[in-house]
Amino acid sequence: MARPGFVLEVDDRTPPMVVPHGVGFRLERFPMGTSVVYPPEPLAAVPDVTEAIDAALDAPLDSAPLTDRLHRGMRLVIAFDDVTTPVPRMPQPDIRGRIVEAVLRRAAEVGVDDVVLIGARGLHRRMTEAELLQLLGERVFRSFYADGKLGNHDAEDAEQLSVLSSSDESQLSLNAAAAQADLLVHVHIADHSGNGALATAYGLGSTATVSQLTARPGAVGESSPEEIELLVSGSVNLFTVEAVLDNAAYSFPLQFLGKREWEWSLKDRAAWLAVRRGVAVTSVRARSRIRNAARAGYAPIQIAAGAPAAVARASARQVAAQRLVEVDGQADIAVLGVPQGTPYSADSITNPILAAWSALSAGFAAHTGRPVVRPGGALILYHSMQPDFSPLHHPSYLDLFADVLPATTDATQIAEKFEQKYATDPWYRHLYQTSYAFHGVHPLHLWYEMAAARAHCGDIIWVGAHRPTVERLGFRAASTLADALEIVSSTVGRSPAITYLHNSAQLVTDVR
Repeated sequence: MARPGFVLEVDDRTPPMVVPHGVGFRLERFPMGTSVVYPPEPLAAVPDVTEAIDAALDAPLDSAPLTDRLHRGMRLVIAFDDVTTPVPRMPQPDIRGRIVEAVLRRAAEVGVDDVVLIGARGLHRRMTEAELLQLLGERVFRSFYADGKLGNHDAEDAEQLSVLSSSDESQLSLNAAAAQADLLVHVHIADHSGNGALATAYGLGSTATVSQLTARPGAVGESSPEEIELLVSGSVNLFTVEAVLDNAAYSFPLQFLGKREWEWSLKDRAAWLAVRRGVAVTSVRARSRIRNAARAGYAPIQIAAGAPAAVARASARQVAAQRLVEVDGQADIAVLGVPQGTPYSADSITNPILAAWSALSAGFAAHTGRPVVRPGGALILYHSMQPDFSPLHHPSYLDLFADVLPATTDATQIAEKFEQKYATDPWYRHLYQTSYAFHGVHPLHLWYEMAAARAHCGDIIWVGAHRPTVERLGFRAASTLADALEIVSSTVGRSPAITYLHNSAQLVTDVR
């Protein structure tokens, strides 16, 4: 039986801890008394994935069975998440592809032959043919792609968008094929919580609609996420299918990284030494390629289908069961290691803006209401923060870094002075629609999401980072943990309470 999350207090017998550091790892010995928060071990996978999918579709939550909602002559649209989730990518066959196949089987059985498949990518980059093939499987890909019935959503194509609501302040639009379908089935992987109809709005909405789902400084008169969720649920005949995955983020030969260090076997220690030697002799570019090719050992622990709100609640409960760890009180200092992989760097480069977002939003914000560090406390982060950018995937990220951040790192000023340009720039729009670039405004949305952590923490220090890059982003750099602790001692004292979030991407803290 899987063990729950665990909080270890470092003493003189505690071995050094593994800390992710970009494309590599560091072995760090933390001060005595440091609390080390380990995520829960993977929960039991569903015994039979095919049976679990069938059960979800045939006995959905707050909905008639899927077969009862299908009929001959109808127009069926199946939307599915893009490659930004999960991280790392899951092994083949992808659970979304298996769910899509099950939906298509039921549609064929009742004579539905007008079916369209849409990658719900929102403002993310387009998926390549190879990625669509890998996600959906060869049978589905070959059946739909050549006929033009499988493609990526385009948040900028006005002719392919349907307006759901319009006012002087805002306009909410959704992919027209999805909005006008007799039934829209959205296949989704639940992350930190259930997403329900918001996932549909985010994945299939227009640029303006997706922007309103981001907490943008100074935005007034726009619809709230709750209002958008209600609008989508009331305007679209939506049937949601969500899978919750376990915590098995490491597969062979890196499974030992998911273990607690004092439990490493001799084989695990040998694997660790091999990894360290390999990292030392391999170039950063080669390490990135290896990381992009890696697959996790994920398995589904729950599959639920039906009404979006009911499915979201069920997913949220299971995500909490898999990731939630109780922590006793807030710390003066929180420590996070930032791995190279992020949702927005699949088959790409983790640039410093993505690394900062991974730490300050995805990591720091993974809690139930209270951050693990107290207000005014310090955040110590690990990543190399090299100023490397993908011109194919992240052109507007590079421009934000080069042109905007030297002038201001304030989210409110960036929203006021630059959002309109990045949202409407014709070159960014062209690259988003015809190449494989994230939408021009996407990095600004991520920058806004970091604002809460920046306001909450008195100091944010990056260990082992490229100093000019860190300073451009508005942070400070340190060579070692000892140096970082010395820097923040003026605000947290010489004997601070320290909490290290071990494998932070796999846990959610419940600070008591």
